[in-house]
Amino acid sequence: MKTFLKAFLSILIFLPFPLLAQVGFPYCETFDSNTTKSTTVFGADAQLVDGALRLTGNTLNQRGYVYIDIPFSSAYGIKASFEYFSYGGDGADGMTFFLFDANVPNFAIGGFGGSLGYSKRDTEPGLAGAYMGVGFDEYGNFGSTAEGKSGGFPGAGPNLTPNAIVIRGPGNGFTGYDFIKGKKTMESGPDGLASDQFFPISSGGIGTQRVTDYNKPGYRKVNLTLNPSPSGVGYLISMVMEYTVEENIPRSITIFQDVPYPYPAPANLKLGFSASTGGLTNFHEIRNLLVEVANDEDLLNPVGSDIEDLEACIGIENQFQITEEDVELLNENSTFTCLQFFKSLEEIEELSEDACERSQCNPDNQSLTVEGGIISATEEPGGFTFFPNEDFLGKEVTVYYTVTDNYGKSSQGNALTLKVLESPEAMELVKAEGGEMVEEISLCGGETVTLKGIQNVDYEKVEWQKDGVLIPGANQIEYTVTQLGTYTVLGYNQNGCYSISNEIKVTYPEPPSYDLENPLISCDPNQEVDLLSSLGGYDLENYDYLLTGEGQSYMNEELFDVQTSGSFELMVKLKSLDCYSDPVPVQIVILEEELVADFEFSVVGSGITGDDDGGIFPDDPIQFEDLSIESAESWFWEFGDGNSSTEQNPVHTYGKKGDFDISLTIEDEYGCSKTISKELRITRSYRVMFPTGFTPLENQNNTFLPKHKGIVSMELFVFNTWGELLFQTDDINSDGWDGKLKGQLLDAGVYVYRWNGIATDGDEVTEAGKFRLIR
Repeated sequence: MKTFLKAFLSILIFLPFPLLAQVGFPYCETFDSNTTKSTTVFGADAQLVDGALRLTGNTLNQRGYVYIDIPFSSAYGIKASFEYFSYGGDGADGMTFFLFDANVPNFAIGGFGGSLGYSKRDTEPGLAGAYMGVGFDEYGNFGSTAEGKSGGFPGAGPNLTPNAIVIRGPGNGFTGYDFIKGKKTMESGPDGLASDQFFPISSGGIGTQRVTDYNKPGYRKVNLTLNPSPSGVGYLISMVMEYTVEENIPRSITIFQDVPYPYPAPANLKLGFSASTGGLTNFHEIRNLLVEVANDEDLLNPVGSDIEDLEACIGIENQFQITEEDVELLNENSTFTCLQFFKSLEEIEELSEDACERSQCNPDNQSLTVEGGIISATEEPGGFTFFPNEDFLGKEVTVYYTVTDNYGKSSQGNALTLKVLESPEAMELVKAEGGEMVEEISLCGGETVTLKGIQNVDYEKVEWQKDGVLIPGANQIEYTVTQLGTYTVLGYNQNGCYSISNEIKVTYPEPPSYDLENPLISCDPNQEVDLLSSLGGYDLENYDYLLTGEGQSYMNEELFDVQTSGSFELMVKLKSLDCYSDPVPVQIVILEEELVADFEFSVVGSGITGDDDGGIFPDDPIQFEDLSIESAESWFWEFGDGNSSTEQNPVHTYGKKGDFDISLTIEDEYGCSKTISKELRITRSYRVMFPTGFTPLENQNNTFLPKHKGIVSMELFVFNTWGELLFQTDDINSDGWDGKLKGQLLDAGVYVYRWNGIATDGDEVTEAGKFRLIR
């Protein structure tokens, strides 16, 4: 039989199928290594741990899930088996096995807690596009109406039904997920087991370990089958549990037998697992997952045919396609998933019969090297390439192939024969103008370039490629390029074989974009602006830079030293081109006058600036006055005591003695700044001044009392020269001594005072001296 397979004439390198690529049945995943297949998607707390897939740890409020991102055809049913391990805690919520519509655009897990990641839960929606969920319920909420679930065990209502296996139906969001069927594994009755078949869902309690030996108590394995319903709609669900509760006495019992599930299935399904803990805990783990077609006996192997007289050309990688005209796919909803090559039919017969091994595209069989060349499968279903050896010119190469469909069914093996033909000598691709051979041509926007193939032989046909794709209608020896891309020219001989020229890459390079600060400012009137360095990543080796404006023009290195303020435009171009980029406006500011900062300070209303004027006291309000240049627009004062102000002329009270460094920073409209600092000293917390005399008979100065500031309490004593006490007061608001003793004015003369006071900062002050009473 002579079959024509379309050969795509290109030099692209077609990658082989990913290692162990798979679509559909059978699916095998042990989870016993540190990695999984790329199609296993982890969510929340799920992770690989010590040879198993752990959905939850043995801690409170855990949730985890995985799903297998592979579509499984629903046409012939699904059969799944897996081991699960629930141990180490005090009986957490449980876990589910679920199926959902493979066409759901965005996977979304369901509510956790008692909904086990499948059903809706109060305000949490259920699994998106859910088709079926089987819950292994330890705590007892999955088989009840608690948390807003739809239906449950008869009579249970919202009450707990622990140790139960429960099937829930299709749903989406807050609709569906109905209770279908359940079995209580530690109870008798219509929904329970015979008393000699009891087993808890959990493998063991607090402190127990994972049980992997089927002879040890705690071992659990699930065998779930969805057989197509005789009615043509939905499935009949059966489940067999393998478990061990007594040493060396493993058991196998039927949990469900042909439970009707009358819901139309989507064309393709995906599967997953989820688990949760709440106020109680348990490890939840699975391993050794196997997914197969349930109704395997109705499946047929693909029927291949011997493919002969294919023609391959020397010197290129020829690409071909095996289609359903060459291999007949006999199963409903069947697709190509794996193409493998062998040197002989005997090699095909020696393939393992193990379902898991046959389900995988063995990379060793996806690329085959034989005497006549290399044949390799591509990513395209049914696609392959052949690169013939030059010394096999005029000869035929025969290999054998098998095709596997998405149900894991494989063809028996057929011959594939390719005849090796001569290719013509390749053309030299050059610029038509000048005949120069180059690797790359850069053009300005709107420009074109004509390329030409130099012929060394006569060709039956000429074609052009852009980026490896044939250009329709381009069949002359010259071609005018108007778009960026990589161009080649192909020359065909009378055999239909071709050769490919060297490549020429045509680009319309965009100038580099720069994050340019605008305006560019020099705060020093004597300092120029370095525009080029401000671009960041400038490249004088490959680009030209031009700045124009204010009657000035700066080129390349001159942009390091721009000495003029004003409005400019910056343009950039490749040195190999004549076209500049669109101009970018640039504003340059060089200050005409240097910023000058200055200030002064004094006590409000007194003019006191320091000790020479009588001193500044802690409770004095101090006025700070800005004396800076008029161009200042903002002010920032730091008073040296941790306080600051942005007023132009602030008032500040220190409230304590000390030496304070005051700084003023001014800033103008361009962000230029200047700082000046001065020192302010507060050395005293009080002041006391005593008069040398007083005149009790006058209208003014008619009592004796010191003037003071910063004093919180005082005592005043007045004596005659004999030391006799004449007057005493501790009233800080006293008017002082009026010169009288017992109501009689004393004679003029010299008298003595003693004064005790306490300052605002706690200092004790004592003063003594003489004064004169004047009459």
